[in-house]
Amino acid sequence: MKRNLLTLFMLVFAVLYAQAQETRDIKVESSSVTNGTVTIKGNRVPYKATAGTMPVWNEDGKAVATLFYTYYERTDVTDKSTRPLVFSFNGGPGSGSLWMHLAYTGPYVLNIDDEGYPLQPYGVKQNPHSILDVADIVYIDPVNTGYSRIVDKETPRSTFFGINSDVKYLADWVKTFVTRQNRWPSPKYLIGESYGTTRVSGLASELQNAHWMYLNGVILVSPTGLGLDRSGPVAKANYLPYFAATAWYHKVLPADLQAKDLDDILPEVEQYTLDVVLPAIAKGGALPEAERKAIAKKMAYYSGIKEEVFLQHALAVPTSFYWKELMRDKGLTVGRLDSRYRGIDQTDAGERYDYDPALTAWNHAFSPAMNYYAKNILKYETDLTYYLFGPVHPWDRSNDNTGMQLAQAMLQNPFLHVMTQSGYFDGGTDYFNAKYNMWQMDPAGKLQDRMSFKGYRSGHMMYLRAEDLKNSNEDVRQFILKTIPPKDQPAKYW
Repeated sequence: MKRNLLTLFMLVFAVLYAQAQETRDIKVESSSVTNGTVTIKGNRVPYKATAGTMPVWNEDGKAVATLFYTYYERTDVTDKSTRPLVFSFNGGPGSGSLWMHLAYTGPYVLNIDDEGYPLQPYGVKQNPHSILDVADIVYIDPVNTGYSRIVDKETPRSTFFGINSDVKYLADWVKTFVTRQNRWPSPKYLIGESYGTTRVSGLASELQNAHWMYLNGVILVSPTGLGLDRSGPVAKANYLPYFAATAWYHKVLPADLQAKDLDDILPEVEQYTLDVVLPAIAKGGALPEAERKAIAKKMAYYSGIKEEVFLQHALAVPTSFYWKELMRDKGLTVGRLDSRYRGIDQTDAGERYDYDPALTAWNHAFSPAMNYYAKNILKYETDLTYYLFGPVHPWDRSNDNTGMQLAQAMLQNPFLHVMTQSGYFDGGTDYFNAKYNMWQMDPAGKLQDRMSFKGYRSGHMMYLRAEDLKNSNEDVRQFILKTIPPKDQPAKYW
């Protein structure tokens, strides 16, 4: 009998052990510390990298999730009180932080060609343009992105997956991180890309008003609508400058316009959009036929597609149709997130492309690079899947006031500055609507001296193009340096 019980016990133990070995769990608290050096602008920068996880707690102090982060600290700086600290977020929602981590501001970047296309062997190389020379950086994967996971299955998903809940728990996490790292005196910055701009706009307000953490700057990379009203005629008119930029890149504009530089074309198209196209679309059926045809002809001139197409769409050609139509006669489509990229569909007919050739190319390069980098450079060991795009839906998009929340935070904090970075060939979050955001956030013009815009000849991830990797990092670097006030300068108006 005893032998049978012992045998049964050993069998149960073996089964449980095997199950435990097969479970892909994440540690609520973990860290892997490595040291490295990177040469930035000709100068050697030593740093420490901490890759790990830190909990998200509920109001009762129970860990309900854990976030994966990578924290880079320059190690030859002794006074952390004056050393800027940057928190970096990507978007989706549902996207990990790898995009800007491994292609923009960090000490390593993807092994890609100068225009951003994948190369083999996959991997990484040092980034000579990283901002680590002027600031420490924390890359954060929100819940169910990257290696971050929910650990309490009883916690409602709505705790994490919504515009306002996302901001709330992340603000508390950032506050805890700053406290643990003793970085309260440091100048602080947020940088977000795509949906990450919604996130950091809300975070600027939440950190300031719920945790009394005041920022020096927020950087909006390829911003979303930020809850601002861009519906109706605005939504239909504002894409014309993007159409013009894309057509110029693919050399399909009329000869006289194609001969001009992009910097000369875009201001002209922007003005025409505001002065003519926007009010024309607002008039709808009341617009005289002759005037409608004249405007369609001009829009065709600027966009590289036929006048008839604009008339068929009542002057409002959808971006999805444009990506299919522009190079239809050549059997090609152009990318949504970066219109420099070209793709091919099964057939040339149709109203939209079969896939986004830009995003497909990026996924091709990023996934193997991140998995290699985490294991071999950061020395972070896990069997978890790194979610480029994780399961975060349904996402509650209601009550999005993030743009105006950021503007209110600026009004309350004279030290807070905002910089927008956009690629001219981004059709997902286009550059002209990014400018429109800035105008609507500041209708009376009181914040214009603390708002700036930078445009680049690339797409949604402008930093994938070698020239713009250099330029955009330098713009971030200068933004940080210029927004640290002189010692003892008070935060006050006049």
